[in-house]
Amino acid sequence: MKLINNNDIHDASVNLALEEYCVRNLDFREESYVLFYINSPSVIIGKHQNTVEEVNEEYVKKNNIQIVRRISGGGAVYHDLGNLNFSFLTKHADNSVNNFRKFTQPIVDILRKLGIKAELSGRNDIVVEDRKISGNAQFTNLKTMFSHGTLLFDSNLDDVVRALNVRTDKIESKGIKSIRSRVANITEFLKEIHKNQKFSIYDFKNEIISELFKDYSEIPVVEISDTQWKDIYKLSEEKYKNWDWNYGRSPEFNIRKIKRFEFGQIDARINVKDGKVKNIKFFGDYLGFGDNENIERILTDIKYEENNFINALKHVDMNAYFGNISVDEFVKFLLI
Repeated sequence: MKLINNNDIHDASVNLALEEYCVRNLDFREESYVLFYINSPSVIIGKHQNTVEEVNEEYVKKNNIQIVRRISGGGAVYHDLGNLNFSFLTKHADNSVNNFRKFTQPIVDILRKLGIKAELSGRNDIVVEDRKISGNAQFTNLKTMFSHGTLLFDSNLDDVVRALNVRTDKIESKGIKSIRSRVANITEFLKEIHKNQKFSIYDFKNEIISELFKDYSEIPVVEISDTQWKDIYKLSEEKYKNWDWNYGRSPEFNIRKIKRFEFGQIDARINVKDGKVKNIKFFGDYLGFGDNENIERILTDIKYEENNFINALKHVDMNAYFGNISVDEFVKFLLI
């Protein structure tokens, strides 16, 4: 096994591009690899997920949190500088696909050596005392594959909850504090075990690397060439920073938004496909005199995204159609 050097890059779009580039282009005939990376605040969306439904758009935008879709399945996760990501890259093997224990066990063993009672739980989570510290997912092209996961070392757990759209029924039945309590930072357990020793996330990463390569006389490092980095940055720009990949690949979905304002109730029915509004209809008991079809036509075939809605409606007299409501207020009502 060899260690891939990511040059301490914290841009999620670049790190995910690096991971994809490596799984598709490195020589796996007689070798496997491991990659570690730490991302700046970002929400990483699973390949098959509907980005709009998974992200708290208002919170993410306000806090400059990057949104990036990955090529593996699974759920949305929050990354920040307190979260360590690991990725094991190997040849494809049928007995490796969905075999998360095979890839998480080395991490679990290292955590246990540090005194942390970690274990694999369910299909793809690592937990400590029933609290989640890691989620995992896989990608394969039937020739090569990777199994990657998060390690919540010292993340902002409030951001973990608030950046993601927790389903309303979960909030109502459990409460945000309960949701927050089901995840934990590894530092919480390290402090209990090593009271007089301070671990940074880089100390933690180095500890894991040292253990993974303890039987090697020297850690074999893969240095990505300038030519390869050029291709990786191109992939980052053209794919991982591209709206069509991060939002447009979301599956078709229908939304119903209902809210009562001072001037009456608006009931909006919206159909979104490939990240764009394909059909939108308004109903309600508001007293606007304008023809709803004008608004509906303006909003059709545009990206289901705040700035596009605002730009499309900026010259519209909203009072003529609905009542005393600003464009900004109306757009916020339409978005999830």
